[in-house]
Amino acid sequence: MHALERAIELTGRLVAFDTESAKSNLPLIDFVADYLREQDVPFTRAPNAAGHKAAIFATIGPDAPGGVLLSGHTDVVPVAGQDWQSDPFVLRRTADRLYGRGTVDMKGFGAVCLAMIPEFKKAALTRPIHLLLSYDEETTCRGPLDVIARLGVDLPKPAAVIVGEPTSMEVADAHKSVTTFITQVTGFEIHSANLHRGVSAVHVGCQLVCELERIGAELQAAGDPSGRFDPPWSSVHVGLIQGGTARNIVAKSCSFEWEMRGLPGTRGALARDRLEAYADGLRRRLFADFPQAGIETIIENEVPGLAPEPGSAAETLALRLARRNATIAVPYATEAGHFQQAGTPTVVCGPGRIDQAHQPNEYIEIEELSACVAFMRRLAAELSA
Repeated sequence: MHALERAIELTGRLVAFDTESAKSNLPLIDFVADYLREQDVPFTRAPNAAGHKAAIFATIGPDAPGGVLLSGHTDVVPVAGQDWQSDPFVLRRTADRLYGRGTVDMKGFGAVCLAMIPEFKKAALTRPIHLLLSYDEETTCRGPLDVIARLGVDLPKPAAVIVGEPTSMEVADAHKSVTTFITQVTGFEIHSANLHRGVSAVHVGCQLVCELERIGAELQAAGDPSGRFDPPWSSVHVGLIQGGTARNIVAKSCSFEWEMRGLPGTRGALARDRLEAYADGLRRRLFADFPQAGIETIIENEVPGLAPEPGSAAETLALRLARRNATIAVPYATEAGHFQQAGTPTVVCGPGRIDQAHQPNEYIEIEELSACVAFMRRLAAELSA
């Protein structure tokens, strides 16, 4: 079977596993493990602490330095509430597209990697090709961390990493960081007729949100010196707020969840630190007589940005394989920053368009998978030289 048709078939097999992030991905990992055994490819499973999810790491080729790691994730976003024209977990093929949850984000890439294994094995590889399929990218991006910690210890350390998120096979060398926070305000509950004898967590929470709006405006005014990002600034966003008991009760609690998306080189905790300075003023002004009241902000998750590394092994290789002359920056976060932080040059390059990700009737164009197959063939030739 031709590699492209094998990739299409494997895309269907992977899409058939409902691996929404709240669910286990083990049935899919079991399938991949069986496939690797059939191909006589050694692999390592890396389960999470709870044991209901796992990453899988495989190596094709010699036990030698200088290999390339192809990395993708197995989880997908939910389909609930979306208007699908067909079963999202049954691949639907038209003349030029494959429809299904995860086709573009990013089971299509994983399917191409698996489909290319027979060709990788036939190539006279002098440097290995590694494959990593992770979990929880759509929620925390922490799924590959256990494997990353083992690279160069009991697992081979690659010379370059290519993360196959959808870029239309362009080579992305930069994306923003994402740091998520939860701010909890505790007030003093009392009847609203005596509101002067209490402190409203909701009112304080609203002041804090307004301060975040001001911080966001300052970051927007600072702009993007590189001129590569859209929007061209670091951003702050509050996505969820809740609190209070009733209209006539001064609220005892209020919490809100928010994020900062930082340009490369911007501290993820920058907005938190500025908010904390403002919160200190509120504590002194409003909480002096209410020792049980308080404001606490915790970091829920940190996804590091991907910073440009001009001339890196990953960039020069990927540009050559993709037959591109320049890199791009992408607006979304990926697992790439974790690999870069661990000291391995990393870029993002994969099939499909990101504007199809997370959408009802998600699809990938077959032409994009074909381009990815060609990219992988050039990779095999490169590592056989």
